Amino acid sequence: MAYVAVEADERLEEGPDGLEFKSFLGSNAGGAQPTSRNVGRGYMTDAPSRKTPAGFWSVEFYQPYFDVDTITVLQRCYTTLLPWSSSYLSTFSGGVDLYGTFWVPTTLILALFMSSSLAASIASYLSAPGSEYDYDFALLGLATTIVYAYAFGLPIALWLVLRYLGVGEWGITDALGVWGYGLFVWIPVSILCVIPNWIVRWVLVGIAFGLSGYFLVANVYPILASADAKATRLLIVLVAALHAALALTFKVIFFSYYVVADTGPGTDPTP
Repeated sequence: MAYVAVEADERLEEGPDGLEFKSFLGSNAGGAQPTSRNVGRGYMTDAPSRKTPAGFWSVEFYQPYFDVDTITVLQRCYTTLLPWSSSYLSTFSGGVDLYGTFWVPTTLILALFMSSSLAASIASYLSAPGSEYDYDFALLGLATTIVYAYAFGLPIALWLVLRYLGVGEWGITDALGVWGYGLFVWIPVSILCVIPNWIVRWVLVGIAFGLSGYFLVANVYPILASADAKATRLLIVLVAALHAALALTFKVIFFSYYVVADTGPGTDPTP
């Protein structure tokens, strides 16, 4: 078999004129944004995905309301005790938070149960030294029901009524914040009511009723006064009546223990 030597064409080695390799990955082949040619293919988009607003039932919706530091929460709690303070009516000027709104009533529940149990055990010991005292854990469930119903149920109901009446300047978080922080004064009062003296307890309950009630009126009445219907202002009477009922309930259920030995037999002291 014979072989014929063929000289290679130098033009083939160099490549045809104008021949060059092109990338079909676009100019941003290193992982940058896709180009507009990918839009119609259904699997890429040119613009980066935008974050849609969080829904009412999502955790992201409530996250801003818990973005608060401990110092701010403590300052707001302390301000509710000072009606003469210049920052009294601007307690929530930086935005309402749900952190203190939840933990203030929760702490109050524990304070009511522990203080009433301790007061009852002290009264039982002073009345009959050496006798055993059984803690009533049903008070814990009762305190939870009363406090949460007042702190969350009442402001939500009032907010719904105001929305129905066309008063839309007040948000539901504002209502919850006012009622939640308004209960702070009852925490130290419940601790002080361990003192086995019914007169001191009545005085403490009266002070707590006055401070917390004034805080509610100072924050709620301006909202009611902004309504077109003048009769809406009468709702403040209902708010005050329910607040008085709460104070009386606390006194009767959790602060009504007294020492029988100090009153003598055959008497019926005011609890």
